[in-house]
Amino acid sequence: MSMRRVNLVLLVLAALVFVIVLHHHLLSLTDFLRREGSNLGLVGSHPIDFIAEAPPEILEERTDEEVPIVITAVDERLGGLIAAVNSIVKNTNSNVVFYIVSLNDTVDHLRTWVSKTELKNINYKVIAFDPHWLEGKIKTDSKLSEPVKPLTFARFYLPNFVPEAEKVIYLDDDVIVQGDIHGLYDTPLKPGHAAAFSEDCDSVSSKIVVRGAGNQFNYLGFLDYKKESIRKLGMKASSCTFNPGVIVANLTEWRHQNITQQLESWMERNVAEDLYSRTLAGSVTTPPLLIVFYKQHSSMDPLWHVRHLGSSAGQRHSAGFINAAKLLHWNGHYKPWGRTSFYPEIWEKWYIPDPTGQFRLIRRHAQDYH
Repeated sequence: MSMRRVNLVLLVLAALVFVIVLHHHLLSLTDFLRREGSNLGLVGSHPIDFIAEAPPEILEERTDEEVPIVITAVDERLGGLIAAVNSIVKNTNSNVVFYIVSLNDTVDHLRTWVSKTELKNINYKVIAFDPHWLEGKIKTDSKLSEPVKPLTFARFYLPNFVPEAEKVIYLDDDVIVQGDIHGLYDTPLKPGHAAAFSEDCDSVSSKIVVRGAGNQFNYLGFLDYKKESIRKLGMKASSCTFNPGVIVANLTEWRHQNITQQLESWMERNVAEDLYSRTLAGSVTTPPLLIVFYKQHSSMDPLWHVRHLGSSAGQRHSAGFINAAKLLHWNGHYKPWGRTSFYPEIWEKWYIPDPTGQFRLIRRHAQDYH
């Protein structure tokens, strides 16, 4: 064997020894860090999925950041509000502040229900809604099965209720939150967008068709395209709608763009011109939102708004999907506190019985009453 070959063999052996020694030291260092992390509470001691979502130091900061939530309180639906609030506070460590918008006839009942139950320590403010804001903006329609409820328009006036906030969550009262509400609050909004919604085309129930009227998941289902004022807007009738029962709003943009004033303007124009579609006899709050936010809104994770549990479409959701959902919404005719709805047992898990006895669940059998 020549001297050159001997040197080459020696060089390879030396490199191999170096790799083995380096590997040994790395294993020792990893073991040391694992032991130290366990003792000191370092990020490395937590499960991977927890680390990816939020390191501990971020979670500590979150608990001090106010997460404002606007929700309405209507006396005949007050059990819905109580269950929604309970589900939120039990699933987060965030500093949640509830801005409960109500009419004067509900306030005493609400305060009693909160103060005499496990919710007595929640951070909340009761804000009176001024019905005068709606004068000249709501059209009386005798064909509607129920009169228009003023509080359904509370979502139009979000900056009025939380004047100091830059961002806010709005929730309908027929929801249950199964995830950490801060995840919804962290929904990113694109520059120039004042709100984020869950688009109906993302819904598994987006195939409910009304003959001759499109469906309740496109603009044709909510707006009368026979009216010139609607056609002039250049909005495609087939455009996907969104559900305004869950909103993440950038109030800085909302104020800058005068969103409330825009919505009021379309409400007034509807009174004068009858611009909303009558085919679906649907929401009177959705059409102006669809106009103002046409192609000017961000989207949220569909798991943060799993809806239609209050209609026949709710049966399309599997139990596994319902359990994985972060927010459930019983929009539709059937409510979980009523006689018939889908997955009422999930809602009832968060319901706290009314200490005054005024609000009672309606169940099929007398022994199921609370």
